[in-house]
Amino acid sequence: MVPIEQLSERLRGAGLRVTAPRVSVLSVLDASADHPRVDQIIERVKHSGVSISTQATYDVCEVLHQRGLARRIEPAGGPARYESRVGDNHHHLVCRSCGVAVDVDCAVGEAGCLEPAQRNGFTVDEAEVTYWGSCPDCQRINAEGNIA
Repeated sequence: MVPIEQLSERLRGAGLRVTAPRVSVLSVLDASADHPRVDQIIERVKHSGVSISTQATYDVCEVLHQRGLARRIEPAGGPARYESRVGDNHHHLVCRSCGVAVDVDCAVGEAGCLEPAQRNGFTVDEAEVTYWGSCPDCQRINAEGNIA
């Protein structure tokens, strides 16, 4: 768990006031490897003893995203998820069954992550790659369900 002083300093460094909801949401994001949805963030914040409304959670997630303290990922067909890993070029593995998302470092191999075939006048500063498949838990559940 990241100390409150460190979370507060990150908020101040991004030009934000330090509030209990902001500290709590940032703490949840730092502690979460599963890229939680807003409803999961609310549940985890409340579990820590801090009261937070749904609207406040959306507002905090958005301001953290805008100020570069959180990244919002939006897998196709699913709700937005948030993480505090920012500032690097990493990608995500997403389970088609349960929607869990996990980090994976930049793709390796022949084609570079940030080099599109055509730029069409754009300056490219980020690439999002999402790998889709089945997580280990869903693979196990599926395998158990197919045993007759």
